[in-house]
Amino acid sequence: MKTLLLTVLCFSSLQLSAQEDEALVPPLVQEPQAASTLSPASRTQALTALGKRLFHDPQLSASGKLSCASCHQAQHAFTPGNPQPVQKGGDHMQLMGTRAVPTLMYLQSTPPFTEHYTEDEGLQPGLDNGPAGGFTWDGRVNTLAEQAKIPLFSSNEMASTPSLLAKRIRQAYPQAFSQLFGTASLQADAAITDAVLLALQTYQQDATEFAPYSSKFDHVMQGQARFTALEEKGLRLFMDPNKGNCASCHQAAVVHGALPQFTDHGYAALGLPRNPHIAQNHDRHYYDLGLCGPARQDLNAEYCGLFKVPTLRNVARKKSFFHNGVVHTLRDAVRFYAERDTAPEKWYPHDRTGKRLKFNDLPEKYQDNIEMKAPFGQQPGDPAPLDAKEIDAIVAFLKTLNDEARTGSRLARAP
Repeated sequence: MKTLLLTVLCFSSLQLSAQEDEALVPPLVQEPQAASTLSPASRTQALTALGKRLFHDPQLSASGKLSCASCHQAQHAFTPGNPQPVQKGGDHMQLMGTRAVPTLMYLQSTPPFTEHYTEDEGLQPGLDNGPAGGFTWDGRVNTLAEQAKIPLFSSNEMASTPSLLAKRIRQAYPQAFSQLFGTASLQADAAITDAVLLALQTYQQDATEFAPYSSKFDHVMQGQARFTALEEKGLRLFMDPNKGNCASCHQAAVVHGALPQFTDHGYAALGLPRNPHIAQNHDRHYYDLGLCGPARQDLNAEYCGLFKVPTLRNVARKKSFFHNGVVHTLRDAVRFYAERDTAPEKWYPHDRTGKRLKFNDLPEKYQDNIEMKAPFGQQPGDPAPLDAKEIDAIVAFLKTLNDEARTGSRLARAP
């Protein structure tokens, strides 16, 4: 087992460096002029505490019922605690979202979005690896503050406005804002918005909450635990380019001396089945095309259908999987990779003539963008690249990526 870990994962002298990861995060907003005399450390601590209060405050929303924490629950790795593919929001909590809520954990080393990513230690230096980086499923923003701003002001989420937000802050947070930014910061709505986003991004940079590196995997890498035989088998299959080939996108290598994030920050088109439980999908002309729409319109058709590769840390705590939340168990998420091409009848509907509607959530003209490298690429009826026991083994390994419970935290140890 020790040889496997050292030769496959190259973790011979591993140092935990969450602080280094935090340093990679660019400035998120222009910080309002502070009038307080707090030391830098005390100021960061105060901003973090304020950000946590704001994160859990439903009164920041137009409905008064939806906070950031409503959809990003700590005990579920800052994802929803229900299996709904998308969440409801809006002024009266009746509007459905369009995409599954992503985790907010382990985002500290996310690079800015680029269409041509070349700096990747896992591949050939200088090789164009395509689009990578950015936040959200389509990478359309480059900072945690911009990411927080999306649900805060989206009509089908928190549905707030700068004026509504400013009103709430003036009512409930005047002392905290005056201490951190001076009394003048409460005068302009725009300044209050910037301060709120600054506090939220500071809270989300708190390693204790969002990047604790306390999973069994981390303990094994530091020589403090051992994998079971099933978990070790799952790791081999995870790394094997002819089996799971998971590490080709969910990279498990050391970067700058830090424990892995289990993502390459890239994008892929998986050809997922259309989810009929998303209201927008009732319109047969509507398609969520990821990098080329509907939220962003600045990229070419070669990227249609591509969505961000998420981290797999704490993946076993999630209740729905993939950008459209079409899968609701971790085992089924792994099984999709094994059966998409070998047994499409298990995943896709057929039309009235009996024709299988494979890749039915992406227009045919964009289906050349769909990922075909292993474990994909077989023909219907071919042997699946992973059998039932191998799927179980990969799931067992993925559960080792769950962070442990912490004192004073709501994050629960997974079964």
